[in-house]
Amino acid sequence: MLTGVQIRAARQGLRLTVRDIANSANVSVSTIKRIEACDGIPQISVKNLMAVKVTLEAAGIEFIGTPDDGPGIRIRPPR
Repeated sequence: MLTGVQIRAARQGLRLTVRDIANSANVSVSTIKRIEACDGIPQISVKNLMAVKVTLEAAGIEFIGTPDDGPGIRIRPPR
């Protein structure tokens, strides 16, 4: 599971807008805003969360830790 903090940090680390992520993940801008408004595990569908995760990973983000133990990101060259 990912946290809203990780998603927010990943997007900012890549210097992408909310709209950039929403378009790439094929989800709404309001979905991204809801995810990022939550510091913990966002209350959205697993399908939408996985779409955002895959999009950010393809752009070079590695999600590390767990929601309860050191959640964070690493920025790697994109695949």
